[in-house]
Parts: sequence; C-alpha cells; structure tokens
Amino acid sequence: MERLFDLDFQLLHDAILTAVSVFFLFMFLSYLLFDPVHEMLKKRREKIQNDIDSAKKDREDADALKNEYEDKLKNADAEVDEILADARKRATANENHIIADAKEEAARILKQAQAEAELEKEKARDEIKKEMIDIASLMAGKVVGDKMDVTIQDALVEETLKEVGDKTWQS
Repeated sequence: MERLFDLDFQLLHDAILTAVSVFFLFMFLSYLLFDPVHEMLKKRREKIQNDIDSAKKDREDADALKNEYEDKLKNADAEVDEILADARKRATANENHIIADAKEEAARILKQAQAEAELEKEKARDEIKKEMIDIASLMAGKVVGDKMDVTIQDALVEETLKEVGDKTWQS
C-alpha cells in the first residue's frame, strides 16, 4: 500500500513525541527564562513608573516653590516700598529737626551779635566819657593855669562841644 507522504505510524508517533517534547521544553524554558525575564521587565516597569511619579512630585514641589518665591518677591516689593516710605518719613523728620536747630543757632548768633553790639556801644560810650573827662581836665587845667574868666570858659566849652559833636551827646 502506498502511503500518502509516507505517513506511517512511526512518523506520527515521532511527530507527536516531538510536539510534546517541544511543548514541555517550551514550558520548562518558559519557567526558567520567561518568568525571570517577565519579572525583570515588571521590576523595570515599576522602576520607570516610580521615576515618573518622582519626577511629577519633584515638578509639583518645584512649581510650589516657584509660586512661593514669586509671592515672596511680590511681598518684597511691597516691603521695599514700605521701608522706603519709612526712610523718607525719617529723612523729612531729620530735615525738619536740622532746620529747627539751624534756626535756633541763627537766633542765638543774632542775639550774641546784638549783645556784642551793645557791649561795643557801651565801650564806645565809656571811651567818649573818658575823652570828655580828659578834655574837661585839660580845660580845667587851662582855666586854672590862665585864670580865665567866664567868657573864655564858655568859649572853651563851646569849642569842646564842637570837637566832640552833637551826635555823641545824643546817642
């Protein structure tokens, strides 16, 4: 009997046995190789997912810090304005204080100058009085020395008054 494709029992038996062997070999290798590879891939996938989650968390933290720093910058601008306003107030107060001190100093200097002028006037008056006394002494000496009469004495007084001047007597 002629066989189609030379299929005989032995060939079928060998084919089934080979298929079963390949199946068991596949299962065995799957257990030995595929499971560890799947496990390794699973761990790798988890690590990548953890890295992604960590990156997201870090980005959220960075965004929060950025917002916080922006708020601080806005507050810093307001704080700078407040400090500058306070410094301006203090400078104005200091300026007013300096002006008041300067006015007081000027008033004191004016008073001192007036007092010095009064002292100079008194000194000038004293000098004029001394000169008049000296003149009167000279006149008295001339009168006593020359034995003057009243007309000569009146003439000497008039002459003395003209020398000293009318303004000296009025001031």
